[in-house]
Amino acid sequence: MILFRLTLKSLANRKATVLMTLAMLVMSNVLLLTVDRLRLDTRASFANTVSGTDLIIGARTGSLNLLLYSVFHLGNATNNISWQSYQELIAQKEIDWAIPISLGDSHRGYRVVGTDTTMFTHYRYGKKQNLAFADGEAFDGVFDVVLGAEVAKSLGYKVGDEIVVAHGVGKTSFTEHGDKPFTVTGILKATGTPIDKSLFVSLEAITAIHVDWINGVKLPGVKISAEQALTMDLQPDSITAAMIGLKSRMQIFTFQRLVNNYRAEPLTAIIPGTALAGLWQLIGLAENALIAVSVIVAITALLGMTTVILTSLNERQREMAVLRAIGLSSSKVAALLVMESGFYGVVSVIAGYLLHALSILALAPIVQEQFGINLSLSVPSLALSLTLGGFLLATFLLGLIPGIAAYKRSLADGLIIRR
Repeated sequence: MILFRLTLKSLANRKATVLMTLAMLVMSNVLLLTVDRLRLDTRASFANTVSGTDLIIGARTGSLNLLLYSVFHLGNATNNISWQSYQELIAQKEIDWAIPISLGDSHRGYRVVGTDTTMFTHYRYGKKQNLAFADGEAFDGVFDVVLGAEVAKSLGYKVGDEIVVAHGVGKTSFTEHGDKPFTVTGILKATGTPIDKSLFVSLEAITAIHVDWINGVKLPGVKISAEQALTMDLQPDSITAAMIGLKSRMQIFTFQRLVNNYRAEPLTAIIPGTALAGLWQLIGLAENALIAVSVIVAITALLGMTTVILTSLNERQREMAVLRAIGLSSSKVAALLVMESGFYGVVSVIAGYLLHALSILALAPIVQEQFGINLSLSVPSLALSLTLGGFLLATFLLGLIPGIAAYKRSLADGLIIRR
């Protein structure tokens, strides 16, 4: 107890140095905690995007590319699936439900997804949660649109508003379908997935806004109004991809083989979970690099702490001598420095976690809005807990270095006044 009080008094006499050393150690702990939280929550956010979907079907391409553009709306498809092939495949007896997806248009940087009402009844995310409406209802007419939560919030839309869809997926487009506006009929509740940043229209709507287009280019001199488009056959010629639910999960590999060997056109069927595992392998190197950088920063902070304590010994020779003179043994003087080093470790771990928690609470809404990652505050993982425990132990062990140095200094050496 006496040693503890002496440690606190000694630290109080060097406030500026102590605070700067603590700041260095605290920030290293915040980095360790935050990188680990980002890693885990990024994985969870990706894994929670689609749930309960057995297969995703698209044109022949890599499994990761198909997963990214069909589920996360990142990138573009290499080709489409013909409507005839899609109809033949979903007519198979193994199929329980199917959600068609047609991509290629946008609204102010947000993706427009052509689909049908099965999207709102069969799509699942998180722990097999259904999509729910915060306001309004699913589209019914050709020129109706349902908005994701983030689209409605950021652009200030409400049910009944009119919007214009643009051709292509850029944030700025000079080729808008201005002659065929859509009316907002529903706004979905937030899901923390790419659904929040999407607009949903019917497949017939996608066909309708392109009736006077060919190969992505508007036909010169041809203008078909929205009213005229409604009188035309709006059955799509093709779709981008489809999410499939089977009657039995035992049939997944059989149906996947059927799709991959489909003779009418080259198609690919992927299992979402398997494709996600491939994604983790791809980004695993980046994760490991971030963790390695965090550990290096922590080691650097520990070495900096040790250097500060060692450097201060020359300035504290008389302090050590006085302690020896009043009866404190050499071993207790050494223990004093070990406790000082341990104090840095204990305080930095506690303060680091508190600052990390405040950062998560403050940044979670921003990260959710900008990147779709749902940051959560939870107990550190076992691996991180062991790492923090090792960090704490290292502060005590490194305190032995200045402790041994102080132990070796004699009482007489400390009392000599050097001129």
